[in-house]
Amino acid sequence: MADLQDELHSTAEVGELDLDHPEQLSGLASLAAEPVAVLGSETATETATDTDTETGTDPLARAHALLAAHPVADGYSGLPWALRRLSWYDLELGESAVDTDVPRLREGHVGALFWSLHLPGGLAGERAVGATLEQLDLVKTVVAAHPEGLRMAHNAAQVTDARNCGRVAVLLGPAGAAALDDSLGILRALHALGLRVLTLSGASWAGENGLTRFGEEVVRELNRLGVLADLSGASDATVRRALTISKAPLMCTRSAARALRPHPANLPDDVLVELGATQGLCLVPLTAEQTGPTVRDVADHLDHVRELAGPESVGLSGTYDSGAAHPQDLSDASGYPRLIAELLGRGWSETDLALLTWGNMQRVLRTADFTSRAARQRREPSMARIAELDG
Repeated sequence: MADLQDELHSTAEVGELDLDHPEQLSGLASLAAEPVAVLGSETATETATDTDTETGTDPLARAHALLAAHPVADGYSGLPWALRRLSWYDLELGESAVDTDVPRLREGHVGALFWSLHLPGGLAGERAVGATLEQLDLVKTVVAAHPEGLRMAHNAAQVTDARNCGRVAVLLGPAGAAALDDSLGILRALHALGLRVLTLSGASWAGENGLTRFGEEVVRELNRLGVLADLSGASDATVRRALTISKAPLMCTRSAARALRPHPANLPDDVLVELGATQGLCLVPLTAEQTGPTVRDVADHLDHVRELAGPESVGLSGTYDSGAAHPQDLSDASGYPRLIAELLGRGWSETDLALLTWGNMQRVLRTADFTSRAARQRREPSMARIAELDG
């Protein structure tokens, strides 16, 4: 990520893991310890062993304990579009017509959720801009109507504040590239309204041949604004060029390992390595099509991404309410403890799991904000037009 990355590594605020309660993590590690017997008391030894069996070595109990300290930051939810077809709903009491509601988010220990503004295929130009604005307005309306469970957030600090208040933080994005209508002014307007992630696909400036000159200018403006670029679904050429020119971490909101499952949105091994080298984030989706039909299949992808990109570059993406089929036992937002239990059984450390669920997303959000502050001192808002750069 060019020269600015050196600054990021030397800045403690951004480069270090954001573990809100590190003392809880050390406490979790003690759950797996052997019970200490009281000399001369056989009953005390048996009682300690029973307790250890119930909470210390049971992966599901350990998963719940870990997630209570380090909840899930879920990188993709299709809920806004799903709610458009419902005439009435109550997410705080529970809503069976969708995969996501507040009770299931709490059961799954979800602390933050990115709400997608993606549109159905075929919308472009002014229609795409209008539909994106309508979805953005809907998200704000839904969050305002559920104040006991949800809270809008725009940066890492607000995400943490929402969690400390017992709310699920809702962030806006990703939106599709078509929502810009090839205008950097519209990008700035969407950012002012709260947009935090933009997908670099579905536009003339981000195609099979990679980013055009205007596409590169879009990435630079994203860096200046603090909007994260999403590479899921982008061509390999676009992914590689964006990784080269971006000074902020890049994110793949719905990408698993192509070596394990040859889905076009999944990433090849060399890109996973490069994503890790640039401190980006690959959010593995919980979908049967991209990762497989079982919890073990999802865990296989997480193992693979962690091995190649590193534990600091892997996260989770539920992709609930997106129309996708989900693996068994992960059918809605309440299923995350079962996935974490599977990873604990595979030997994942609690430190790596805390990164997976919460720390990596916090780091990327903070780094994007830091990069934005630095870029605004060096660069004015871009007035470039696609006709001028791409002809």
